[in-house]
Amino acid sequence: MKRMLRLALAGLLLMGAAPAHERQRTVLAAVPIARTDLPWWRTRHAEKLAELKQKHPTLIFLGDSITQNWEKHGPPAWRDFAPVWQRFYGDRNAVNLGFVGDTTASLLWRIENGEVAGITPKVAVVLIGANNLGRVHWGAEDTLAGIDAIVRALHKRLPETHLLLIGILPSERSAWASETTVAVNKGLAAKFGNGQDPRVTFFDATSLFAPHGRFDRALFYDPLLTPPDPPLHPTAEGMARLAAAIEPTLAGLLGDKPHR
Repeated sequence: MKRMLRLALAGLLLMGAAPAHERQRTVLAAVPIARTDLPWWRTRHAEKLAELKQKHPTLIFLGDSITQNWEKHGPPAWRDFAPVWQRFYGDRNAVNLGFVGDTTASLLWRIENGEVAGITPKVAVVLIGANNLGRVHWGAEDTLAGIDAIVRALHKRLPETHLLLIGILPSERSAWASETTVAVNKGLAAKFGNGQDPRVTFFDATSLFAPHGRFDRALFYDPLLTPPDPPLHPTAEGMARLAAAIEPTLAGLLGDKPHR
């Protein structure tokens, strides 16, 4: 976070030094930004590099805390994610590359610093962007630029890998975050939703968590925390629904039998 703020300040200073007609805003969401000042993040990155080298995965998941949550065990039942992961992905040589708190910028840094080097997965599931709408407050245009930068970086480094790109999940953080989520997902659908890129399949999961346009708070565990937070992270049940929804597409891309 501190480095993001330093980069933002540097960008503003550079803009101020240039004539108005030459100024170009730096889109931080599309710039690789490390979080190596955080010991746990640095350690997890190193551990994941070792895991990738050992497993040579067929399937990878790239994202933030929503993805990292697959590694959690209960009780309580709402945080017992690991059994669902095992049921859907345990026999698919999968690696979880979710990092709590990552924005598009930090995922982009990980992609460019070893996390997809020396591997050839059939599929990469990408779910990123929720944290862009948090403290850093990056809007729809910037977030779309960040996701597009990730897609391009993955295409470059994993030319034989198909991307299953999941839109930002709905949340109940603020009116602005909800509106921006809708705008980002509309932008992703316009760019990737109709087969424009043969190596990307876009999946909008909004209807799973807000059926008939009604946000289902019961599918998010944040209100169960002490103190409670606004709904953002799906429960194990919510993630099971997501896994089941993408399963037909994922099985087809992997060339194996659908898991239930």
